[in-house]
Formats: sequence, structure tokens, C-alpha cells
Amino acid sequence: MGGRSTSHELPLFPLSSVLYPGGQLQLRIFEPRYLDLVRECTRNNGGFGVCLILRGREVGEPALPAAVGTLARITDFSHGADGLLGIVVEGSRRFHVNRTRVRADGQLRGMVEWWVDEPQTPVPVEFALLQTILERLAESMAPPWKDVPRTAYDDAGWLGFRLAELLPLTAEEQQRLLEMTDPLYRLAELRDILPRFQKD
Repeated sequence: MGGRSTSHELPLFPLSSVLYPGGQLQLRIFEPRYLDLVRECTRNNGGFGVCLILRGREVGEPALPAAVGTLARITDFSHGADGLLGIVVEGSRRFHVNRTRVRADGQLRGMVEWWVDEPQTPVPVEFALLQTILERLAESMAPPWKDVPRTAYDDAGWLGFRLAELLPLTAEEQQRLLEMTDPLYRLAELRDILPRFQKD
């Protein structure tokens, strides 16, 4: 398991997708409990936890979240033509949820322990193909980070998280990659998954 530090209460936002450290998500907010969550985060200059939904849905009754998630910090706001609030969030630290409670307004809160960030690890030569694949994916899919310095591709943690975002993985695979604490194991897992996407 990841190295852990102090416990902290965090508003949780269960989603049907995984947010990785350094990644971005665009969210449309319309439920009152999540509008309140955004207001609270803005007022306190804080963040909220994004966890994959294991059971339930994004809308309606509180969903059952995965135990490992990522802290989301709001980086931008917008209002769509439909009047809904749009936010852009960036993934920060990972955490483990020890217990949850549901507030009267339906908002889910979790007592979480922070995971220590992975150390920067150079990408070994046997994973050079993964660097090439990510470069091609970035060219065709134009993610927000597409213009990062080439040196970013030499960090095993960054490389693994970005591939996990862009490859068409199942939610279960995405969550498993999030929960891994060794960036080289993550790259090995991604390398083993790759043949599934190769054309015959």
C-alpha cells in the first residue's frame, strides 16, 4: 500500500471515471449537493475527492465509492448555454477512504488518509515503446498537457498515469492502475495490456 499520512475529512464526488494525479476532468454541476460542494471548495480554497463509483450512479442516491481516490482542485469555471455550471479540475494527491458519512443534503463525506506522492522514477529502456505510444496518442487526442516538455515522458509515474487516461481501458483497469504504488509495476501492467489494442 502507499505510504500514508494524517487523516482528514473530505467531500467526495463519486464519478464513473477515474482521475489521476496530474490529470484533468471537465464536470457539469447541477445537483444542489454538488453546487454546495463547489461553493465550499471555492470559499475554503480546498478540493474534493474524486472516487470511482463501484455501485450506484452519479445522479440521485449516494453511490458507493472506491476506497482509493484522487484529490481534485478546481482550476476553471464556466457557464454553458444550458445554464449549468461547468468546472475543470486537476488531480493532485491520492488518498484512501477509511469511512464515509452522508450529510442530510445527500453529500458524501469521507475520512481519508493521504498517500505519499510517488518518487520521480526514470523510465527504463524496456518501456521506451510506451513513451512512443503516448506521444502518438497526445498528437491525435490533444489532451490539455500535450505541449509539456519532452522530459515529462522520462518520468515513469507521469507516463503511466497519462497512458491510463488515454487508453480505452475498463473502469476496473483504470482503478487498479490508480491503486498501484510502484510506477514501474504500472508501466509493466500497461505494456501487458497493449496487445489488446494492436490491429491484426
